[in-house]
Amino acid sequence: MSTLVLDIGTYSIKAIAGKAGPKPKIERIAEVFNTTGIAVPTDDVNQDKLINLIESVIVDNDLPRTDVRLSLPESVISSKVIEIPPLSDAELASAIGWQAEQHIPIPPEELALEYQVLYRPPKSEKRPMRIMLIGARKQVVDRYVDMFHALGIEPSLVETHMLSLVRSLMFTAEDPNTMVVHIGASSMNMAVVRQGEIAFVTSHMNGGQLLTKALEKSVGLDQDQAEKYKRTYGLDETQFQGKVAQAILPGIQVLSNEIKKSVQFFGTQFPNESVQRVVLSGGTASMPNLVQFIAQELGTEVLVAAPFTGVEGTVPETINPPAMGVCMGLLLREL
Repeated sequence: MSTLVLDIGTYSIKAIAGKAGPKPKIERIAEVFNTTGIAVPTDDVNQDKLINLIESVIVDNDLPRTDVRLSLPESVISSKVIEIPPLSDAELASAIGWQAEQHIPIPPEELALEYQVLYRPPKSEKRPMRIMLIGARKQVVDRYVDMFHALGIEPSLVETHMLSLVRSLMFTAEDPNTMVVHIGASSMNMAVVRQGEIAFVTSHMNGGQLLTKALEKSVGLDQDQAEKYKRTYGLDETQFQGKVAQAILPGIQVLSNEIKKSVQFFGTQFPNESVQRVVLSGGTASMPNLVQFIAQELGTEVLVAAPFTGVEGTVPETINPPAMGVCMGLLLREL
């Protein structure tokens, strides 16, 4: 049975059909411009628009409707990594609601709650266990899932962008402390992975569109042209008389400063440790000279996510690999 994974962003809808599990196989892959500009609908009109677009993506690309896996953007999620005394699964299930009340700023009656055990110490060690709490408003989740019910699809999985993305990078406990930075169109999501586990997640409500709009205003381009120029010329000052680089630099600096703040925050949470490398993800990640700029700003190694490494199947050259990390993470998950 083929699996369909979907990453619905404000700029585009990404989809992969294939064999799921630790050794995935890509059968079909697509990225389609999101003409609605909506990732999570908040009313019936926008919901209907997105339903129609998703249907056309599925039909036009001959995608399956079985084992459909979805990912919610961090913008509608409240997540927190906490430490508590070691508990059994049954004890944790009983206590998790109270923990959520302390850490998730959503009223209990409106909360859809999930949690993930990141670390449970051996019984011989007197160390706390680490739990990731993941909360969203029930109304948001219900409306999101209802879109697929309208298409005759029962989603088999809904998780957060960052959980999917981190899985796609296949961290191990031996990897250095790594900040994963996902630059989406309308937001930037960050997580530090420490000893193979997520240490914290944070979001910033600016993304690639900040740069696109700067180009529209400064150089006098329409949205489509600005997006193309941004991805083609980026921070390369030798191209287009350096006008593109000059126009987007202030926005890049805003994003870079937020990354710095998150790096510093990690240092306050783990005083004797530091972020040793950064992995950039999302469509903007492959923009010319961005890696070099962030590396110089942070003074650390910076890489671009390569989610298709070692994966069986053919990926068209038109696909931008770092934009597909969320999809690959969903495909890698074992149910």
